[in-house]
Amino acid sequence: MTRLDDHTPANSKTHLPLLLLGAGAPETREYMLRQITRARPVVLVDENPPSWAIPYTHAHARINLHDTESATAQLTTLAARHRAVGITTYMEHFVQLAAGTAQQLGLPGLTPAAASACRDKATTRRLLAEHGVPSALSYLVEDPDQAVKIADKLGYPVVVKPRGHAGSAGVLRADSDEDVRAAVSRALTDSVLGIEDWAVPGVLVEEYIPGPEISVEAVVLDNPEHVRIAAVTRKSLGPEPQFQEVGHSVDAADPLLTDPVLAFVVTAAVRALGITRAVLHIELRLSPDGPRIIEVNGRPAGDLIPLLVEEATGINLPKALASLAAGGTPDLTPSRADAAAIDFLYPEHPGRIEHLALRGTLREQVWLERFVWTRATGTHVSAPPHAGIDDRIAHWIVTGPTAEACTRRRTLVSDHLSVHISRPAYTTTCTT
Repeated sequence: MTRLDDHTPANSKTHLPLLLLGAGAPETREYMLRQITRARPVVLVDENPPSWAIPYTHAHARINLHDTESATAQLTTLAARHRAVGITTYMEHFVQLAAGTAQQLGLPGLTPAAASACRDKATTRRLLAEHGVPSALSYLVEDPDQAVKIADKLGYPVVVKPRGHAGSAGVLRADSDEDVRAAVSRALTDSVLGIEDWAVPGVLVEEYIPGPEISVEAVVLDNPEHVRIAAVTRKSLGPEPQFQEVGHSVDAADPLLTDPVLAFVVTAAVRALGITRAVLHIELRLSPDGPRIIEVNGRPAGDLIPLLVEEATGINLPKALASLAAGGTPDLTPSRADAAAIDFLYPEHPGRIEHLALRGTLREQVWLERFVWTRATGTHVSAPPHAGIDDRIAHWIVTGPTAEACTRRRTLVSDHLSVHISRPAYTTTCTT
């Protein structure tokens, strides 16, 4: 299937497409795909290109992306057929595949070494330590017994996490030897969006860093010194021992945007990992000793954070991603001075969803950019501390002139929700 822009000559270099690896779920990824296709035609490559994404694309192809060697060969053929000028992804799963294929084709992008350093948290920690970048003390462990020894050495509490997952899956705070053993089991078995199929196996035990959590949405140009901080995202986290992200807020007037220490730490992390030509999602904790890196993701943020950035600042990160992949220089000039925020609704207890409603006329408010139910009645959900991204019931985005206005509007939406989840029945009697 192809779609051509009638206003652009077919032989124009600006009309040549990008290969985009993976579509994702429409609730959180349609914005990314739509904006990328507004910058440049897209040849979507996925194992099963979803029907929602196909209307946006110039063409699409089915490729088994699990088989890296075969996928690279097929992508090379596909790139030649469509005269593709770049290859990119916004999916964590395919960061390394996109980087390796781009290098083989002589196209711009992350180097395979930098992509690997982002995907492997053990490598990230090692490189940050070698370059003196403030981060967390971290140890790769082989089994629960070694994990307990490391935790005792670090001192409780500690954080136990998978080596190569994303979305906070399997990341737990541990306050005792027993907690550590249970957390290692979770880190080895937790799943999120199938990322474990592309993950480096292993478990890390790290020091616990207190303080608020943020992320920096950064754009790196042709060398690691050319880092532009497009936005700072303030995180709302659910109760520990999990570190589930339950909300995000972006403010064009955030004072951290001009904080020289934060800029220094972010640039130092990019330099340590050797990252060039990328849109990054860098997570940090604002510890009492200053900002410290939690992880560096070699792709744009998920959770619709790029949409918050555009609503608050006017900076379009998906278009920046497309520009970088094609060898261009993105426009990162702010055109707005507002704020935007998103909240995710998690269940208070596990069970079956019986009733969902948003009361009143809030959907008519211009400041409510969207409200989306992501789970339907009749489905079963888990609650923290056993919840994952798939257990989110709804999300909503609000906009406003300030972060404070967004906070009030976030609460207003929450106050108008009507959700009933039946509690699971427990019995000591066997039934058939």
